[in-house]
Formats: sequence, structure tokens, C-alpha cells
Amino acid sequence: MDRLLGKLTPRARALLLTGATTWRTKAEPAVSLRELVMSDGPAGVRGEAWDERITSVLLPSASALAATWDEALVERLGGLLAAEARRKGVDVLLAPTLNLHRSPLGGRHFECLSEDPELTGRIGAALIRGVQAHGVAATAKHYVANDSETDRLTVDVRVGERALREVYLAPFEAAVAAGVRLVMAGYNAVNGTTMTASALLTDPLKSEWGFDGVVVSDWGAVRGTVDTARAGLDLAMPGPEGPWGEALARAVADGDVPGATVDDKARRLLRLAARLDALGGPDSPRARPTGESLGGERPAAVRASSAARDTCLPVSVDDPHGAEHLSDRALSSSRGSSRPAPTGELRGGQRSAVPASSAARGTPRRPVPTDNASGTEHPSTPAPSSTRDDRARVRTLARRAVAAGAVLLANRDVLPLDPERLATVAVIGAHAARTRTQGGGSAGVFPGEEVSVLDGIRAELRDRAARVVHVPGPRPDGPAPPLAPDDCTDPRSGLPGVLLRMLDTEGRELYAERRLGGRLLEPRLVPGAHTVEICARLRPRTTGSWTLGVAGFGRMSLTLDGRTLLAGDFPPRTDDPAVVHVNPPAHYATADLAVGRDALLVARRELAPGTGRATVLVAAPPAPDVAAALSEAARAAAGADAAIVVVGTTEHGESEGHDRADLALGATQDALVRAVTAVNPRTVAVVNSGGPVELPWRERAGAVLLAWFPGQEGGAGLADVIFGRAEPGGRLPTTWPAALADAPVTRTRPDGAGRLDYDEGLHVGHRGWLRHHRTPAYWFGHGLGYTTWSYDELTVPTVARAGDDLTVRVRVRNTGVREGREVVQVYLARPASALDRPVRWLAGYAAVRARPGETATATVRVPARALRHWSVAEHAWRTETGTWRVLAGRSAGDVPLAADLEVVPAPGE
Repeated sequence: MDRLLGKLTPRARALLLTGATTWRTKAEPAVSLRELVMSDGPAGVRGEAWDERITSVLLPSASALAATWDEALVERLGGLLAAEARRKGVDVLLAPTLNLHRSPLGGRHFECLSEDPELTGRIGAALIRGVQAHGVAATAKHYVANDSETDRLTVDVRVGERALREVYLAPFEAAVAAGVRLVMAGYNAVNGTTMTASALLTDPLKSEWGFDGVVVSDWGAVRGTVDTARAGLDLAMPGPEGPWGEALARAVADGDVPGATVDDKARRLLRLAARLDALGGPDSPRARPTGESLGGERPAAVRASSAARDTCLPVSVDDPHGAEHLSDRALSSSRGSSRPAPTGELRGGQRSAVPASSAARGTPRRPVPTDNASGTEHPSTPAPSSTRDDRARVRTLARRAVAAGAVLLANRDVLPLDPERLATVAVIGAHAARTRTQGGGSAGVFPGEEVSVLDGIRAELRDRAARVVHVPGPRPDGPAPPLAPDDCTDPRSGLPGVLLRMLDTEGRELYAERRLGGRLLEPRLVPGAHTVEICARLRPRTTGSWTLGVAGFGRMSLTLDGRTLLAGDFPPRTDDPAVVHVNPPAHYATADLAVGRDALLVARRELAPGTGRATVLVAAPPAPDVAAALSEAARAAAGADAAIVVVGTTEHGESEGHDRADLALGATQDALVRAVTAVNPRTVAVVNSGGPVELPWRERAGAVLLAWFPGQEGGAGLADVIFGRAEPGGRLPTTWPAALADAPVTRTRPDGAGRLDYDEGLHVGHRGWLRHHRTPAYWFGHGLGYTTWSYDELTVPTVARAGDDLTVRVRVRNTGVREGREVVQVYLARPASALDRPVRWLAGYAAVRARPGETATATVRVPARALRHWSVAEHAWRTETGTWRVLAGRSAGDVPLAADLEVVPAPGE
């Protein structure tokens, strides 16, 4: 690295530390360094473009992966993500998210793993190993205490030194131990200092833990030059504009930032490039994407003739530029889909145009190809073209992950359903047909195919005698969704979708193309662009008062058949990139529409600095009468042998950029479950959410199955569980309250001074519930399978030395009638401690399998760190000697076995 640094001037070294684009680092020919390409995660690898035609494999949400308590499976899924990254030419995956479920109101729970530092650290490390084993770098984010979304750009988290060390830093320490290549500094401040300028980036990260990788900023999180450059931050993203760049080069020249400090940052970036084979110039491995993409080339722009440049209506058939640029086949399988485009986080700054070779091209509603699904190819070896077998393996693994993370919260001898004993199955709820597969924000990708719960059940019963009846029930509470292709057509071609146009200041068309839906986060910029326009010919399937709207910032208008519905100037109220670039607020109007009478809907927004370019056209038909919808659902359930009712959160309920106000699913969804359970005791309630929700009807349902956001294969994997092909393997990674008021930690909003005090200290999650003697609906670690277990014996060493790991053995017996898997959990307690400690805390876990009547012994390693505490007085780790209690069981609230352990001083102490 020093030899390479010697080839660079001090200015060149400083300039290397700011991104070249939104998603790429700077190339440097003097050292044969190519650009490094980054992409958001962790549910999929989107790549550089926000384009619904560029598809990705979509895995279950991070909370679902943690619910597997299965590091080997998560490591395999990390390999799948690495294969996806290689297919898209991505070097760095911005995942995993290692922040904690501190409060159940956290809006980004689905992207975080769990409430517990031990479980988060172990699952996060497994994902890191899986990604990095195949030549792609993982990123541990968001360092640190970035556990809620409210005022996340400016919040000052005040947390005690001990809690910071033992709880919030612990998962990042595990990530560094796993060899993570990058750590992302968050937007927030901790104890008065913004994280991009925090001393925590140096100590403990680089000094105590020995992290030798790159500390990258969250996008737009660098707000100053000298303070952040003097700290442990190494790379400011995005670029090319920003507080570093030339300003950093001048600061070095003026002596405000030591040259040696910049040299260390540049050395780290070059080391990362070497690890990613990026020091061979532009033709080095993965400078271009590998593997086969979906379908044909990325659609080219359609330029209208001069006669049609002021309208979105059809051009002359003699005009070759008016021909549709997408084939019928490109959308043939999407016409029956009403899925809205997924959400995601676009960081600040503008990106350069994505070369056609760097995009995963394709069409929705098809299986997504990847490289070798097992990720076993050498990182420097170009991957072969995808095959049907590769795609099948990817789908099989994603489907297995759904079942492995699904948590059976309650079962009153209803699950699994026997298909041979079913004549009619009622599948009820809007989420059944439009299962929410992912959360909003940086986890968002565009899947090539999504299997809903209804799809999965129909596929399972297709060759059987059972009849499947679907009733949507009342519409879930929430705003109108983006316009979907089955509700509209491009007014020029007549094909499903919308027409996107870029106009100049005179309203003349500069660029046009058909897109698949109304959510357009990155309309392509062309020289002279002044206005974004989305045109759609609505084809109402319901008569009545429709809700229509446009989302974005700046001057906007919405017209229907030439009549203005709304117009105004809507300035941004925040500079949060998740709001500006991904989830801008919508503004609504109503209009009467009738079946058989098409209407031309046109939204326009002017482009202006600081307003982004995301533009969303939304539409919703009249909501059905709630009482009538509930009655229809009840009739269907009453006439069925079993009912499966699916309820869940909406896009605006769980998303990056804001926390939740409550945990309610909404009055209509709760009423739907009550109506169904009242007439059919064999009701399975499937919960489609990324984090805790209140389930006031949980005692009435025959079974309650937590699906999380299950990814593209969600319906298939859940059908496997419902019909007994697979056992529900999940255990809760976070405690679920019966009511929000019961939760020990609910505050996510900073005070008037912008401070958010972590007054609970160490007592997060199940620790807080135990401290306050409260009983949740479901404890951390809870989850049922399709068999039962007895806990027979706990074997613990009688004496252990401080600083040594422990080995604990737990013998369990399968007392049911089916082979099964049990996650054996070990907790620690120190009843006579002189310190403030939790009542008990997770220390380790292991899974076992056994057939009916068999015993199995779980061998659980309890690391020495589980017994240590951070001494604030000495600023060092210490272990109390004396009597400790070791407990084992099925959850934090169910620990039937206990034994004492005597901890003695280490030699020389």
C-alpha cells in the first residue's frame, strides 16, 4: 500500500476519499484503481438504478433472517446476495444493519435483526461471512445507536458508556471479528458529537478492535470538512460534490488536517480495493457485471416527433419514433399483477447514467437469475451464464428461508392443515393477494417475481380436490398506492403502464418512455429537462369517487381529462433523503370515475434544486363498504373447512424515514380477524409485518403465524408451513407486547433540544420486560414447531475462570409425534451482583433435531464476553467473580432449567 501511495500526490490522496457518483468511488489511473460500485441491501442487491425494470432477488427481511436463529442458513443466504452483487457488477453491499430493536415503534425494524446484541452479532456475522466469502465486501451499519428514525439526521443520542459498550457497540464488535470490510457511520450524534466526526470511529473501532477496513459515511452524513477528516471517517459518500473533495485537499495543504491522517484513509481504501481485485484498472474483475441478465437490453428512450412533443397522446403511426420500445412479451406476465413498486432509499446527490452493461435487465413476474446459487466460484473468475437450474436453486433457497423464519406464535391443534381433509379453504384479506414482501427504504428492490400467500395456497392445492375461495375483506387503512399497470395503460401505445416524459421550459418533449407503474423515483435526466410528466389512461374497474394524487416536491399539478384537480407549490419540509428521494408525501384530490369510461390522468412536477426528482402518481378506487366486506368474509369463512386470514402493515406504516405512532393494524383489519374467527374455529391468522404489532384477537384464532416481510417466495414458503411440508422454524428475535403501553421503552422522539436519552441503560428488549415485571404477548425467543419438547437436564461446569468461554449442555426430549427442530437458549443471571444488571440475558443458543421419543443434547458455547461488564471507572472490561446462575429454556420467559456456576479469578489476578 505504501508503494501505491507514493505514486499519488497529497491532493490525489485527498480526492480519492470522496465518491465519484452516488454509488461509485473514484478511479485513479496512477495506481490502476478502478471504481468500486456500491449497492444498498440487505434484502436484495438493487444495484445503482432505481428502475422497476431492473429486477433483483428479494429475500425475507432482516428480522425474518434473525428469526431463523440459524447461522449456517444465513451464511448461505449471504452467498446468494454475493452472487447477485457479482451479477450486477457490485463490489460493496451496504448490509447488514446492526442497530437494535430498542423500541417496538422503530420504523426500520424490518431491516434490523433483533433486540438483542448477542443474537444480532451472531446473525450479522454469519451474513458477513457469506457475502465476503465470494469476493464482495459487506458493510456493518449504522455505527452506532441509530436505532430509530425520528429526526434521524440530527438526533443526539445520550447513552451511558456501559450501555454503549455492552449493548449497542457489541454487534459491531462481532462484525469486526468476522472480518467485515466496511463500517458505515450513521447520521445521528452520540453524546454530543455527530457520528461522522466521533472519536468512536477510532476507539474502539480501529484501535481496540483492530478494524483495518474502510469507515464510510451514510449518504450525505458528512456535514463538515476538518472535524470529520480528523476523525476516523475514511470515505465520504456520495460524490462528486460534498464537504471533502477539494476542500479536504486544501485543508491538508493548509495544515488543518494532518497528511498522515489522510494517508491512513487512502491506504485503507486501497487495501479494500486490493481485497476486491479492483487494482487492475478498468478491466479488472467485476468492473463490469457478470452472468446473464433478464431478457433484452434496457429499454431505449422514445423520442416523439415534433408534431407530438407537446402531448402525451398517441403520435402518428407513420412516425417511427412513436413506436413502442418495449415488446408485448416484456410485460405479458405483469398484466395480472397489481403489485406497487417497492420502496427504497436513494441517497443524496445525483447519479450518473447507468451503462446498459451494468444493469440487470428484465421483466417483472419472472424468476430472477443469479450466478452460482451456492456462491462457490472464485471471486476473480467470471460467473457463467445463469441457467434454469441456477434460478430454481435460488428460489428453493429463498423459499426455505421463508419457512425457517416463520414464527408460529400460537397453535390450538389447527396447524398443519391436511390438504386431503379439505374441501374448501377460504383465503381472506387484502394482504393475502398482495402480500407485503419487503419494507420501505434502503432494503427496497424490484423483484422479478413475487408469490403471494394466495398464490402459494392455490399452487399447493391445485392438484387436489380442495377449492380455494378468496375474499379481500375491507381495505386496510392507509393512503392510496402508486398507480399499478393493471389499472392503466400508456396513452400512446395502449400497453399496460404509464408514459414518462421529460419536458423543457416551454413544455416541449425532450424524452419519453413507457414505464410499468406510477412510482418513478429516478426519471432519467436529459439536458434542458425542466418538468417531469407522468401520463396514464385510467381504466376504472369500479364506479364511484376515486382518490387521485401526485407525490413529490416543488411545483406540481394533476389533471384529469384536461381538468385541473390540484396545483400548487409543495416545498420539502425535510432534507432526509428517504423522504425526498423515496417516499415524498402525496397530495390528493377526488374525482368520479365510471366503469367503461377511460380517463386521461396527467401529473407534472417541475425540477428544482433540493427537491429531488422522485414523482409518484397514485390512484385508489372507492373503498368497499366495511360492513358488507366483513359480512362477505364471514360468509366465506363459515362455509370453509379452514380459513386463512392475512393481515399486516402498509408501506406507510413501516418504512425508513419515520417511526410508527402505534402498533395497531387498524380497526378494519382487527375487525376482519374477529369476524372470521367468530364463525370458524379453524382459522389461521397470518401476520404480515416486519416488527411487532398488537394482536388483540390472538386468543380467538386457531393459530397465529408470523410471516414477517417474507420476500419474493413468501407465499410458497408459508404454504409449506401451513400444509406441513415444512416446520415453522422461527423464534422471535424481539419481544412482542400485547399493547404498546406495556412496552418498557417507547420513546423514539428527541426532546426539544434534539436529545434522545437512553435512560433504560442495559435494559433493552426482554431485559426491560423482566426488570419491570411485565408479561408480553410473546417473549423474545418464543416460537412453536409441530412437535413438543421437554427440557430434561442442564450440565454446567461447577467452576470457571474469568475470561474463559464456557460449554453448557442441555438435554431435551421430543415428546411429540413428529420430527422437529428446537432452538435451545441459554441465559445468564448474577443475582448477587454489586452492579446494575438485567434479571437475565441471552448468553448463547444452539439448535437440535430429534425424532419422536428421542433425546438430543444441545452443546451451547457461552463466550467469556457474556460474563464480562464494562467498568466505567477503569474504562476496561472486567468479570465479576462469585456465584452466577445459568438458565436454559425455550424463550426469555420460559427457562425451566437452572444451575449455579462459580467464577474464580483468572491466574495472576
